[in-house]
Amino acid sequence: MTDDPPKDEVAAAKEAAAQHDDGAGPPTVFDKILSGEWSSDKVFEDDRCLAFRDISPQAPTHILVIPKNRDGLTKITKAREDQKELLGHLLYVAQEVGEKECPKGFRLVINNGEEGCQAVYHLHVHVIGGRQLQWPPG
Repeated sequence: MTDDPPKDEVAAAKEAAAQHDDGAGPPTVFDKILSGEWSSDKVFEDDRCLAFRDISPQAPTHILVIPKNRDGLTKITKAREDQKELLGHLLYVAQEVGEKECPKGFRLVINNGEEGCQAVYHLHVHVIGGRQLQWPPG
């Protein structure tokens, strides 16, 4: 068993990083979901965020929580001081969803940049659970 993430995820992250700039970045798959162009299996929605099931789940429960307005928040290291309330809201919603979907426990993950295996440059919180997770995460 290797500690490396699956090669297709690494390749996707490298490709996304190569296409990402330091600005708002190009439209993402999440923009298509938010606009209604693409459907999603919605778990939660309010005026600030959307939570939906990942189309490539890494565990029995794998939900993504995203801000509705990206506003330059392409990755966690791009967060501004004026976005602290939104960041707190995303984490609060993630724990609410996690508690409901995975009452025995869950993990929250935010990938950041190429080596963090970030493949979509629209900040998102992964809620992962539904089975015994391992440590270290890899």
